[in-house]
Amino acid sequence: MTWRNALRLCAWLAFSFVAGSPASGAADEAAPTVAVGTLADVLAAARAPGARAVLVNVWATWCDPCREEMPDLIRYVRERRADGLRLVLVSADDPQDRAQVAAVLAAAGVPAGTPSFIKDGDDMKFINGLDRGWSGALPASFLFDGHGHKRRWWEGAVTYRELDRAVSPLLSAAQSPESRRRP
Repeated sequence: MTWRNALRLCAWLAFSFVAGSPASGAADEAAPTVAVGTLADVLAAARAPGARAVLVNVWATWCDPCREEMPDLIRYVRERRADGLRLVLVSADDPQDRAQVAAVLAAAGVPAGTPSFIKDGDDMKFINGLDRGWSGALPASFLFDGHGHKRRWWEGAVTYRELDRAVSPLLSAAQSPESRRRP
């Protein structure tokens, strides 16, 4: 085992401890499927119809602040997804670590059906494609409205309270495209 893999294993174990395990009730559903995806795939998931707001979170299994942020992020999404909030997760791990990423998401209690990717492609194109002001530091979160327009972003961990201040107005003021088409 290389030192890098040993470090990742330690990070995964630490994350599992912080986030809780499925046996402790942290996950009430199966883990989401993790796909290797490009910037275009991530943006397509963020802009897909049906949500009033979409939160794209870029994280990694080896990132301490990412693991610290994840419980509040998941709790907030679980509480607000019925109001139209969609979460899209993007791991900065290597594509060959897909099983480890899926295990971490399962331990964190990420809802099934959550679009989840491992970033593929050029790092700088990905970073600049989400926001030219983003340094690439992890974690990073990007908030899109229901029309796919980026409204705000955070570099570093975002708190439950910060999420609520930014997301709640989008959920209460916006109507999903489907609701506008109904007679």
